[in-house]
Amino acid sequence: MKIAIKKGLLDMLPLNLAVLPWGILCGSLAIQNGFSALEAQLMSLLVFAGSAQLVAIELMAKDVSFVTLLITTFIISARHLLYGLSIRNKMVDKPLKWRGPIAFFLTDELFAFSHHHRAYQGKLRLVYALVAGGSFYLAWNLWTFFGIVAGQFLPDLTNLGLDFAIAAIFIALVVPGISNLPILLACVVSGLSMLYFKTIEFEFGLVAASLLGMTTGYLLQAKEDKS
Repeated sequence: MKIAIKKGLLDMLPLNLAVLPWGILCGSLAIQNGFSALEAQLMSLLVFAGSAQLVAIELMAKDVSFVTLLITTFIISARHLLYGLSIRNKMVDKPLKWRGPIAFFLTDELFAFSHHHRAYQGKLRLVYALVAGGSFYLAWNLWTFFGIVAGQFLPDLTNLGLDFAIAAIFIALVVPGISNLPILLACVVSGLSMLYFKTIEFEFGLVAASLLGMTTGYLLQAKEDKS
């Protein structure tokens, strides 16, 4: 048990540290856009979805329609549904006391640890997953708190380029998972189309780019499976 706890903490430690600028940015951005300190912290405690939080904060600051906010954050967070479906067969026979917490902690970072064929098999591996996911949750809320404090006393932190941490973390998570041509082209299509939508200021650019990338990957994978 102690070994599983120690390994979970150590394996997630690099990502816990890497997300520091992202959490600080999220907390400070919320404060600078009119959120109270309690509202900003509760967002991380209850939502616990960094990219969705940042997008929601920026959209609310721009006073976009509720429909736009709802659809955009839903699409961004929908990947967590795919994560859940991906590990369903490993978790379907587990009691709710395991499935509930792991579902809540199933972020991009924890999902990156879920590809091993024996992941979530046995009590020790479940403890490992809970410790890894739980430590990331604590780190995210701690860094958010630092951002909330900094946002009240320091100038606009967005000028420091902290948002690059978002791209850096996702690059580190995505690149090791590029194992075949369909996945590679899905990433390329998503990236290039997002750049295009950004230049024309298309409101649903992120959603459209994600759908284009997923569609490309799906069609190419289906073609490979048939051949």
